[in-house]
Amino acid sequence: METLQDKGAKYHLFGDVTTEPLTKIRRIIANNVLESWTHIPHVTHHDEVDIGAIEALRHKLNIEHSADVLGVTEEAQIHFTLLPFILKATIEALKLFPAFNASLSDDGETLMLKHYYNLGIAVDTSNGLLVPVIKNVDALTLEELAIASQQLAERTRAGKLTFADTEGGSFTVTSLGPMGGTSFTPIINMPEVAILGVSREITKVVAQNGQIVIRPMLPLSLSYDHRVIDGAMATRFMVQLKQNLSQAETFC
Repeated sequence: METLQDKGAKYHLFGDVTTEPLTKIRRIIANNVLESWTHIPHVTHHDEVDIGAIEALRHKLNIEHSADVLGVTEEAQIHFTLLPFILKATIEALKLFPAFNASLSDDGETLMLKHYYNLGIAVDTSNGLLVPVIKNVDALTLEELAIASQQLAERTRAGKLTFADTEGGSFTVTSLGPMGGTSFTPIINMPEVAILGVSREITKVVAQNGQIVIRPMLPLSLSYDHRVIDGAMATRFMVQLKQNLSQAETFC
């Protein structure tokens, strides 16, 4: 049997090399993304949206739900990140474009449209990227979404996920958050047919109504299965998602 030392032998010709096995979780992740990339023809649509309206709403809600105002402990305080807004806006777009909330049969001949909205959220952990699922997102308020996503991410990082926490997803959102990047190509979480990637918010100078203004812009990257979704449909989905994210009325 080939040892780790044998596998790294050719690299030792050029200098010192340390060999270490991939963890079990990392091997599972590697196999999953390889299968997805091999079997699904990926296309990625990149765009950006002005999130000034929801940023104002988010800061307002964080003040209203602060510990000082409510008289609760820091642990019980609700903190609104961008994620619950993105999830809620995504749900409203999925309702209008059901092909994005679907799975393709193994033989590629039947599309199974799902009438439930279970959104996976990619969470960065010390063991790699894991995707727990928030069930029935369409039935949750913005406040409930903020709590559910925060608690699920905390359980994921603490290694307390159950199998039930990871099954039944219909669409996935993965966010780089403040780490950086202006765009990327997220790999679809099989057997889903699309995934939304979110990069770091950027303050940009843009033209708006004939004026030059400074606005907070959020880069979005939508990867989709080209067997199910074509470019025109993906563009319409993105236009709807951007509309949802650009107006506070979506979350009222």
